[in-house]
Amino acid sequence: MNPLQIKTIRFLLVLVLHGLILAGCSTDKDWRTASRDSAGIAPDPASTNEAVLQVYGAKAWGWRGWFAIHTWIAAKRTGETSYTVYDVVGWRSHHNQPVLNIRYDVPDRYWYGEKPEVIMEYRGEGVDSLINSVDKAANSYPWKTTYKVFPGPNSNTFTGWIANQVPELNLNLPFAAIGSGYTD
Repeated sequence: MNPLQIKTIRFLLVLVLHGLILAGCSTDKDWRTASRDSAGIAPDPASTNEAVLQVYGAKAWGWRGWFAIHTWIAAKRTGETSYTVYDVVGWRSHHNQPVLNIRYDVPDRYWYGEKPEVIMEYRGEGVDSLINSVDKAANSYPWKTTYKVFPGPNSNTFTGWIANQVPELNLNLPFAAIGSGYTD
């Protein structure tokens, strides 16, 4: 191939990549109006007395969802009537807030229009102890105010951190949980 052909091929590849990225940033999808409703996956805390611990994953927002997921943890101890959700979200740092958020919330929210899936679940006897360990690990997370999409620390770094600090969870995050290995 001569140099002109190589330049032409490079140009076409760049053009195709830009087109794919722009297609993933379509204006018909807006994070402000995307669903954040419950996906109906988690047991109803008002009628479920047993302890529940779930790790969720959903496609990341926009074009990142082509290859990456966002992960978070939801837990309710025995007898509690609401879930505590543990997650890391980068945009919070733009508002001078910690990226780590621990709060009572809907555990199985759509992630800005993307339906979550359960990666791991524990229910019943002995789960309160796991939840206590997760809570302790979450509160000692070292990157509470730091977020980088790649290589981390990001939302998956947080979930990976919990997995490393609480090995009894036996949590293996999927390959698409990019940044989960940042703690290794």
